Amino acid sequence: MGGEILTASLTRLRDALAGVRLPLQLPGSDAALARARADVAQLDDYVLPRLARLDAPLLAVIGGSTGAGKSTLVNSLLGRVVTAPGVIRPTTRSPVLVHHPEDAAWFGSDAILPGLARGSGPSNDARTLHLVPEPTLPRGLAVLDAPDVDSVVAENRALAAQLLGAADLWLFVTTAARYADAVPWDYLRAAADRHAVVAVVLDRVPPAAMDEVPVHLGQMMGQRGLGRSPLFAVPETEMDADGLLPDAAVAPIRDWLGSLAADAVSRNEVVMQTLAGAIGSIAAGAPVVAGAVTDQVLGLETLRADAESSFAEAVRSVAVQSADGTLLRGEVLARWQDFVGTGEFFRAVEQRIGWLRDRLVAFVKGEPQQAEDVKLAVTSGMEVLIREEGEAAARRVESAWQAHPAGRQVLASAGTQALSRASADYPSAVSRTIREWQGDVLELVAGEGAAKKSAARFWALGVNGVGVALMILVFSQTGGLVGAEIGVAGGTAVLAQRVLEAVFGEDAVRRLAKRAKADLDARVEALMAVELSRYLDALDAVDVRPEQAGAVLAAAQEVAEARLEDLPPPAPEPRETE
Repeated sequence: MGGEILTASLTRLRDALAGVRLPLQLPGSDAALARARADVAQLDDYVLPRLARLDAPLLAVIGGSTGAGKSTLVNSLLGRVVTAPGVIRPTTRSPVLVHHPEDAAWFGSDAILPGLARGSGPSNDARTLHLVPEPTLPRGLAVLDAPDVDSVVAENRALAAQLLGAADLWLFVTTAARYADAVPWDYLRAAADRHAVVAVVLDRVPPAAMDEVPVHLGQMMGQRGLGRSPLFAVPETEMDADGLLPDAAVAPIRDWLGSLAADAVSRNEVVMQTLAGAIGSIAAGAPVVAGAVTDQVLGLETLRADAESSFAEAVRSVAVQSADGTLLRGEVLARWQDFVGTGEFFRAVEQRIGWLRDRLVAFVKGEPQQAEDVKLAVTSGMEVLIREEGEAAARRVESAWQAHPAGRQVLASAGTQALSRASADYPSAVSRTIREWQGDVLELVAGEGAAKKSAARFWALGVNGVGVALMILVFSQTGGLVGAEIGVAGGTAVLAQRVLEAVFGEDAVRRLAKRAKADLDARVEALMAVELSRYLDALDAVDVRPEQAGAVLAAAQEVAEARLEDLPPPAPEPRETE
């Protein structure tokens, strides 16, 4: 039952890791995705098949650097040529798996290394496993000659990593000239971190260096967590006509492998140590993968916040500038003055407001066309304001996204120019919004005027005249101030207010102005929301799935709990200080 629980939890972790998508190129995302893919491959190639068949033969993978003599070693261990050494580099050929004839059933199916095809003869297809039955090989042991870990062919390197990940036992071959190279040690460190069972073969050691080089390599192994791993030194020597090493040179390696195969307890210890180490490493790497998913989510959230804040600022800026008198300048001010008359009229209103209130309408000399001119000037001024704020918001978003690695990728995917400014439809949408708002203002005052006893005053000014007066008042609402306190807008605003109060009364004017301003702000917010949606759509198009982080962590926790119950973790390898 315990094994079934562990297998089920590992299967869930495998599925969670396989589903991970990290589309944004963030720091560490490539490494995290590579780890997820490698862990899925190891679960498929080794962990799950081995758990299902713990009594399968021990698989020793012979790996190492280019030209280290891996194939020569395999042939020499068997006493005949079963795998052809590569003369021309890089060598691209099928990996060779040698097994006892009675163990053929274990390797003929795809239960082990399911991603590789099977073949009974040599092939240049690196994804075909060449199976070689060999009666001199002990039953319960299989040897696999893998491609070079540092091959210049990417497919060979990937296959080498896959095969080493599927091994119960690593027999890592290096040479006296290259034992300190970086690439082999990357693999050996990974093996140490996973507590995999590793033996190192130091090949082609000059006789004069037999007392120094193996000792130095042994020290390096101890410093890197491989102090208990066997080290075999093969001297530089003449080979026979078949390219085989003298039997004395490889006998210690053959004897060691044979002893593991012959002793069921030792063989099981190797399997369990490597298996437990692999499971522990996969579970330990899950938080890294989950963290990378979370980083993707946070990256998108940052970009979303940048976009939303930029357009929120545009909405706020329009709301402020459409109430602080900013619009009551230039053409708007000139057309309004044409409509209401000269400055003397305004002074008369201020000096004798009580006496003039009932006669106010008669002083307004504006004609219907002049009211229309005010509307057009208002339209033009608001268009400039809203269009400028929309463009400024687009520039702010682009600038913020260009400063973020995820933002640069989203911009590139959407087409940087497309999101560097407002949409092509934005100017026409702004014009339409303003026209619709003005239409609502006119409907608002028309409805209010029809219900007032002062309807005669209302109709004397006309719907357009009263409507533009309300628009002018809306544009000077900052802080509720009227009069000279708001500078250039003061005289214009107080006159609009007096005109409206003469028609509707003070309470109605305040209510109408508040409602018209709220309607304008809502329309601007809706307009900016449409522009914002282009950026949010670009973010939504990124295939980041937040739930994957939790799924990976939950599955890894299940594995950790089941592993402690089923497979005791191996004792940590002692490490010396470098």
